[in-house]
Amino acid sequence: MAVGVAGLRGAFGNGAEHRASAIVDTMQGGGEPMHAGFRRAHARGLCVSGRFIASGDAAALSSAGLFAAGESQVLGRMSIGGGSPVAPEASAGVRSMALAITQADGQQWRMAMNTPPVLAVGTPEAFHDQLRAMAPDPATGKPDPARIAAFFEAHPESAAFRAWQAAYTASDSWANTQYHGINAFVLVDAQGQRQPVRWTMVPEASFVPLGDGAHSDDALSREFQQRLADGPLRWTLRLQLAEPGDPVDNGALPWPDTRRTVDAGTVELTSARPQEGGDCNGLNFDPLVLPEGIEPSDDPVLHARRAAYAESLRRRARETLLEGAP
Repeated sequence: MAVGVAGLRGAFGNGAEHRASAIVDTMQGGGEPMHAGFRRAHARGLCVSGRFIASGDAAALSSAGLFAAGESQVLGRMSIGGGSPVAPEASAGVRSMALAITQADGQQWRMAMNTPPVLAVGTPEAFHDQLRAMAPDPATGKPDPARIAAFFEAHPESAAFRAWQAAYTASDSWANTQYHGINAFVLVDAQGQRQPVRWTMVPEASFVPLGDGAHSDDALSREFQQRLADGPLRWTLRLQLAEPGDPVDNGALPWPDTRRTVDAGTVELTSARPQEGGDCNGLNFDPLVLPEGIEPSDDPVLHARRAAYAESLRRRARETLLEGAP
């Protein structure tokens, strides 16, 4: 926690306008939270647990013990984007998978993944501007399409994100959704050789589009738990390896599809429970919690995420203590 709070200093630039406290204010809808005690992003979710079964194929790329053939414990969270804990799940524009993989020596790899393969912008300052552009208009309670369009027009680097958004079709389940790490990390082997990577969680379950009919607010949670009753749910952890010249410090810029990939193993989820009282509820899925053998890239958004996550956790802890919120 102390490390995270220390990371708040300067993580969003020198101006107070873009510090972690300011961006979390934007995410929660102002100086006073609309939903005290809950995460400021991805507020609605489901706790999950299981194991990571390493194939051993990535062990040559990283000295991290969890890549050696074998099993590691997994605690995670399936969620939707947005700051409301009561938002309808099925219609959410973004779905997420967050995991904490604990290897035998206790070191953890925490990751927070989303459905988009890229970000719209590549700096914390621009990301904050994006959040403000997408904030609901006080007069209508909804985002202003003209303001959003003006933001994207001013940020041509968002082209890949907008292309994904235009082509995206939601599935009928968290279980058959593909999740992306987006930001680059660096794998370091036993000899100190370094390999930048991005990764994707590729579902074993077949894609089925979300139907147009009525869906209950907790449709994804109900469906996911029903699937688990029939057996474990699995994803392949697929690493994409960068080549010289690929942008490793900008999550808005994709790498060519022709880049080599390595299937590092399988995430197998075996149980789920509501987040209130669940083991995942108090866990901060800080993407910079890494075992030896995995290091962060210089992507400024990646480092700023730690600051925002820590600020959100600090507020949640205070509100939970004072108000008893989950």
